Amino acid sequence: MTETFAVEILSAEKTYPNGTRALLPVDLKVREGEFVTLLGPSGCGKSTLLKMVAGLLAPSDGRLLLWRKPVSQIEATGHSLSFVFQEATLMPWARVQANVRLPLDLAGVPHAEADARVADALAMVGLSRFAGSLPRELSGGMQMRVSIARGLVTRPTLLLMDEPFGALDEITRNRLDSDLLDLWLAKKLTVVFVTHSIYEAVYLSNRVVVMAARPGRIVDEVFIDIAYPRGPEFRVSTAFSQYAKRLQDSLLRASGANADAAL
Repeated sequence: MTETFAVEILSAEKTYPNGTRALLPVDLKVREGEFVTLLGPSGCGKSTLLKMVAGLLAPSDGRLLLWRKPVSQIEATGHSLSFVFQEATLMPWARVQANVRLPLDLAGVPHAEADARVADALAMVGLSRFAGSLPRELSGGMQMRVSIARGLVTRPTLLLMDEPFGALDEITRNRLDSDLLDLWLAKKLTVVFVTHSIYEAVYLSNRVVVMAARPGRIVDEVFIDIAYPRGPEFRVSTAFSQYAKRLQDSLLRASGANADAAL
C-alpha cells in the first residue's frame, strides 16, 4: 500500500537578505495522520521551517509540497491547514465566539453555518460556557484553547503549532498536551508541532525531529514507539525516561558540534 504524505520538504533552505543562513537544506516527510514534533534550541530554524510549510515564508531554494501539491495549491488537494501561533493573538475587544469565528467571517461563510461551527469548535476545547466572555476574563490556558478552537473551526486536516503552550505553567501545559492528543486522535489530524521541551516532545509525538542551530538543520529523528492514548502514567514510566535521555543526548551532541564549529 502506497504511503500518503501530507507534508514533503524537499531540500528546502532559507537565507535572509542580510546573508543570515537560517536553514541548511532540509529533507523531511510527514505521513498523513502523523504527529511530528520539531525539537531544538532557539535559533535552530524550527519556526522558520513551520512557516515555510504554512506558506507564510518562502524558501530560498528547494520545494515544499502538501499532499503532492505546492503549498499555494493546497485547496486543489481537498485539504486545508491551520496555524496556531505561540501567542493566542486574540482580539481583546471581541468575545470568544467572535474571535473563533474570525476566519469564517473572512472566508464569507454564512452566519448560521459559522455559528454552528464555532459552537462545535468551542465544545472540542471545553469552552462552550465561555462563548460570551472577553479574552481578559480568561486564564492564559483558556486563551490558548480559544486560539486552538479558532484553528479548528475551519476544519483543517493539517494543524501547524508553533510552541503554543510554551508560556504556560507545567500543570496547564500537561493538561493541554493531553487534550491536544485527544483532538488529534478524534479528528484524525496531521500535526506538526514546535517545542523546546524534551518532555512535551516525548509525550505527544509519533516522531521527534531534532534540530541544531547555526545554521539550522536536522541532526536526528527519534520514533516514540508507545501506543496511544497516553496517560499520566506514561510521564513517569521507564520508557518515557529512556526516550527523554535519547533526545537530551542528541541535543547535547548537536550543541557540542556547534561549539566546536565556532572555535
